[in-house]
Amino acid sequence: MTIRIQHSYIAFDDADAALTFYRDVVGFEVSNDVDMGGGMRWITLNPAGQDVSIVLTPVGAGESDADREVMADLLAKGVLGGIVLATDDLDADFERIAASGADIMQEPMDQPWGVRDAAFRDPAGNQLRLTQH
Repeated sequence: MTIRIQHSYIAFDDADAALTFYRDVVGFEVSNDVDMGGGMRWITLNPAGQDVSIVLTPVGAGESDADREVMADLLAKGVLGGIVLATDDLDADFERIAASGADIMQEPMDQPWGVRDAAFRDPAGNQLRLTQH
């Protein structure tokens, strides 16, 4: 039996800003962009040549109004979600992302566990770490 990641979810509060960031800045390819009406838009992106997906979803989609409000507050604080991305050229990718105006949390640095990494936030506040082994 083999278990592998198929897709993961990242919440957004502005679909166009999220799409621009993950497509134009990070470099993911859009495989699906569905407007389901009523403010529900699902955007699926893939890293080039990979069959794992990131699904951008409206914050609190399918939740009660009260839960959606709590989740929106957590998203604004940057503690609702995040992802770690791997790269073979951390410095070049970091410079490209920083040039986009992304909120930089940590410049590239060597970590004691053997990787070099950097951290930033997407337009919704989700934390992304970019790591190179």
